[in-house]
Amino acid sequence: MPLPRTRGTALRQRLAELRGPEVPAKALDARALAALAANPGCKRRAILDGAGVNKTALASALGAPSAFGQSQFALTRGNAFEAKVKADGGAELLRLVHERVDRGAEPPTGAEVPDLTAIGPEGRTARTALALREATAGTWTLLDHPMLALDVAGSPAFLEPDAVVVHPDGSWTVVEIKSFPLLDGSADPSKVGAAARQAAVYVLALEEVAARMDPAPKVRHRVLLVCPKDFSNLPTASAVDIRKQRAVTARQLARLTRVEDIADALPEGTCFAPDLPAAELTAAVESVPATYAPECLSACELAFHCRDRSRAEGAVTSLGRSVRAELGGLTTVEDVLAAARGETGNPDDPAVAALRRAAELRAEALGVSACR
Repeated sequence: MPLPRTRGTALRQRLAELRGPEVPAKALDARALAALAANPGCKRRAILDGAGVNKTALASALGAPSAFGQSQFALTRGNAFEAKVKADGGAELLRLVHERVDRGAEPPTGAEVPDLTAIGPEGRTARTALALREATAGTWTLLDHPMLALDVAGSPAFLEPDAVVVHPDGSWTVVEIKSFPLLDGSADPSKVGAAARQAAVYVLALEEVAARMDPAPKVRHRVLLVCPKDFSNLPTASAVDIRKQRAVTARQLARLTRVEDIADALPEGTCFAPDLPAAELTAAVESVPATYAPECLSACELAFHCRDRSRAEGAVTSLGRSVRAELGGLTTVEDVLAAARGETGNPDDPAVAALRRAAELRAEALGVSACR
């Protein structure tokens, strides 16, 4: 007699059925988890990522291939910059950590750099936890590309931050190394925000490691973002407070663990295997509600497909979240135009009143222009 399936086992089986019996699961990484936090209301992304669906292959099968991702040139440039930052045993990196994050500590004159090599992600994760546990108090320790594990929808997601620094007081700091520049001490806000969300995922994973120690070390919520200075290849850094991003990511991951609720609402037999006929695959994807916004173009492989559907439906979300927030209960472009013309809508609604006033001003401006 077979053993009864537990809730976790049943969920994993259901998610395997959704991505296709013969389709291997695509492991979640920090970028994917950070993107989930950037658009927490999208059930489509939640179920696809939770099931381990390869969204790049899915987008191609739907006829809307994605341009999402880094170019080979950007990857090469980023790797070269990271190697420069970590040269000489991470001396420059540790100097930046001391200068930007922990000025009260003794300046680093050297650091322990433990060997984190092991077989497989599970072995590397265990080796990282051991290195963190063995970090000597009173000295600096640099963990180069440690491996962390974070439970996502009942399965471990293996994450690899650029570096983790253990301070002399025993606290831990996540270091993110990016190839976009800091110009006059500031950078592109969207890129900094994406880096902060990614670092927040690492902080959550580190907190799980710390919770298994006694006493539990402090995981700092100010991470170090290292970037090229201006238009040079010289490293500079900024400390970024990621408490807000951490809270949002934690909430979204908690919602992901309830991905079974989304799966239960899908039609029987729903499957997202990329080798299915296009019509069947499209119907499966469309059976899950999506929350498209222009920001998805830089964060999700299905963005082009969702954008086409959003535009076809006339959804105001395709114009941006800020526009959607201003329009209240008006959810389609047709509703907005009808309200502006005075055909529908409550005149006491501030959004409707603003639209009608804007339409009057436009008509007045066009009338004056025609007279001229």
